[in-house]
Amino acid sequence: MQYTAENILVKPVPDPQDPDRILAITPESAGWEFISFQARRLATGQSWSFRTGENELAIVNLSGRYQVSSNRGHWGGIGSRENVFTGAAHVLYLPRHTDFTITAEEGGEFAVTWVPTDQDHEPFLIRPEEVPISIRGGDNVSRQINDLLPPGSPVHRLVLVEVYTPSGNWSSYPPHKHDVHIEDEAGNLIEADLEEVYFYKIDRPEGYAYQRVYTDERSPLHQAGYPIDALVRAEDNHAVLVPEGYHPVVSAPGYTTYYLNVLAGSAQSLANQDDPRYSWVKETYRTVDDRLPLY
Repeated sequence: MQYTAENILVKPVPDPQDPDRILAITPESAGWEFISFQARRLATGQSWSFRTGENELAIVNLSGRYQVSSNRGHWGGIGSRENVFTGAAHVLYLPRHTDFTITAEEGGEFAVTWVPTDQDHEPFLIRPEEVPISIRGGDNVSRQINDLLPPGSPVHRLVLVEVYTPSGNWSSYPPHKHDVHIEDEAGNLIEADLEEVYFYKIDRPEGYAYQRVYTDERSPLHQAGYPIDALVRAEDNHAVLVPEGYHPVVSAPGYTTYYLNVLAGSAQSLANQDDPRYSWVKETYRTVDDRLPLY
């Protein structure tokens, strides 16, 4: 598949048959193997039902508050933030063969993502106070990281991360990639082969970020004659597909950019390698942006 600026940027498309769906990504539409993703909304008292089938699945509240009933358990009070800029998320993990219904106790939006698995894990709920929060980078490459479902979580493939990039700052920088599975002689993972979704929220409706996705000779698509070099303008409720390659982001001045990262692939890992041309920048940071953490 040839990826371009037109098909790596996914915008909300109204669906009269499913009016609560904001945005949807499938393996078929993305041209990859694992990740399905939806952003959805529910009014207070409304419900949505789904089956995980042969997939593991995670629900991330964006706003609102929810309860989930399933054949694997019941969870209430999922969600405590007014929006993504006021606190960390709840994450509900559900294993394969789970039938569930999510009901809005207070109307809002949530993300749901799933990937195929042949493993069985126990369901669990992560609460905001359990989410590790850190500041990564420095100077105008400072950003806040919320590790919702980090490597080492009791799941098969899914990794979930929230990232906040203040006005004028860069993130996912220096540019890095994770599109080849590489281990050293001792079996240590150097780089994982991961698909990735960036789902964006901007703190004001007219705000935006720019993201570049590009490959070099180290990426399989590039070697196969399908190089990627796409620059896109991501707005609120947009998603960007990262099938391969490097993928830095910059937030427009005056606006704070949030994105939810969903990753899955050859390992439940974030192992990656920098673009060697830009890795030196990490040695120049002098301070950390005092606007962080946001909360």
